Amino acid sequence: MSILDYKIDFAVVFSVKNANPNGDPLNGNRPRQNFEGYGEVSDVCLKRKIRNRLQDKGEPIFVQSDERKNDDFKSLKERADSVTELKKTKDKDEYHDIACKTWTDVRTFGQVFAFKGDSSTSVGVRGPVSIHPAVSLHPVDISSIQITKSVNSTTSNKKSSDTMGTKHRVDFGVYVFYGSINTQLAEKTKFTKDDADKIKDALCTLFENDASSARPDGSMEIHNVYWWEHNSKLGQYSSGKVHRSLSLKLKNDEPKSYDDIIIKLNKLEGLDVKVYEGK
Repeated sequence: MSILDYKIDFAVVFSVKNANPNGDPLNGNRPRQNFEGYGEVSDVCLKRKIRNRLQDKGEPIFVQSDERKNDDFKSLKERADSVTELKKTKDKDEYHDIACKTWTDVRTFGQVFAFKGDSSTSVGVRGPVSIHPAVSLHPVDISSIQITKSVNSTTSNKKSSDTMGTKHRVDFGVYVFYGSINTQLAEKTKFTKDDADKIKDALCTLFENDASSARPDGSMEIHNVYWWEHNSKLGQYSSGKVHRSLSLKLKNDEPKSYDDIIIKLNKLEGLDVKVYEGK
């Protein structure tokens, strides 16, 4: 498949209802918010979900989460060392190229190969796909509930005291995030047009196979993916101008459903946008 030779910009709109889209470990795992009360989902969290979707489709992934890994390696170093060509080479350019060829997420998002106790290799890969954090269109309300444990964790003659805990959720929110695919970096990592299509498909199905107690099935939904394909490597317009061409406004101050959002696309001359519904 040919290397991607045209710039791509994209935007993704999704909704959250009675779910925790991205807990903040520094704040009791409450859903992330900025100082103005708008909900946030980190770019790291979004990339994790994209990696998971690619992995579900059979793509080789370097940064696998422990609960979803499909091999027996206990660390990234073990996974890297399992590739004979990588372990043997001392040439950084060759290491870069082999890593990009081996793992889809490396040639997509990049990766730093620098492991403790191994001073012989330190290679950085810059990936062509960049993603912004997702931010809600409005301040979100967060509800918290107390939970208890009603069974003993260990054998005992008497019932242990109930253990208190707290679960947090966003009542409702509509979020948007933006991203771009850089052709100059695509040339370096050998990121192809087929890879770009895989990213697009992953965005359309971002929350499939992602359910948990904090995010029950159906509580997070992709509504639309906006996909701009430029006609050149540098693109006809800057990414900022392309992203601003998507206008998202509220019908009222407290939206209760996705229908309370007004979406308008401002046409950019010579640049068409394809709109895909979430699957």
